[in-house]
Amino acid sequence: MRILLASDLHYNLKQFDWLDRQSDSFDAVILAGDLLNIASHLDLNMQIEVIKKYLFRMCEKTHLFVCSGNHDGNEKNAHDEFIAPWLQEVRSEKLHVDGDSIQLGDTLFTVFPWWDGDVTKQEVASQLEEASKLKASQWFWIYHAPPDESPTSWTGKRFIGDRELNQWLDQYHPDLVVTGHIHESPFKNEGSWHDQIDSTWVFNAGNNIGEVPAHIVFDMNSGKATWVSLAGVEEVSFL
Repeated sequence: MRILLASDLHYNLKQFDWLDRQSDSFDAVILAGDLLNIASHLDLNMQIEVIKKYLFRMCEKTHLFVCSGNHDGNEKNAHDEFIAPWLQEVRSEKLHVDGDSIQLGDTLFTVFPWWDGDVTKQEVASQLEEASKLKASQWFWIYHAPPDESPTSWTGKRFIGDRELNQWLDQYHPDLVVTGHIHESPFKNEGSWHDQIDSTWVFNAGNNIGEVPAHIVFDMNSGKATWVSLAGVEEVSFL
């Protein structure tokens, strides 16, 4: 199985175009959050409608996994926490979003939402507990924020990771976690696009300018991950 990962596209339509063209070359494509850009002058609902069209096109060619990021919340729940209900609207047989656990081959893919407070954080914890009861040879988490105190969450000045994720990793020990959120981690001294925490491999492709997004290609058969960005090409074995 070959998997393509990118994140933090922030409504860069040229990068969405590139991913769309690549989709049929992979068994699965993962977008690890921040599809939208809340800092843009473009209306968020307009952005959502455009991105929905990309997602529908891509899932016609391959399995598509999409988790929400901090830029993707377009509504608040009753607890004043941002959520991304628009992602729930696009779920289909080959388009898997926040809250889904889907098995492809011998790998279980679990997609988690961005949590914005105690209620949505507890929803993630409950989803983890339920997914942990499913049986698969490998467990693959899709989650926007990288763990804290990891080179994948290093900004060049400090770590900005999700400390709850560290606790969940210690509790459940997934095989792979793919993230985003911290754009500069792979490009900074002491930062990296990959990390190993006990038995878990963590990846963050980062963000770069241009028509081709920083991305990672996973070959699940050989256990190789290849990072491609404006900084060059690197490879690591995760098996």
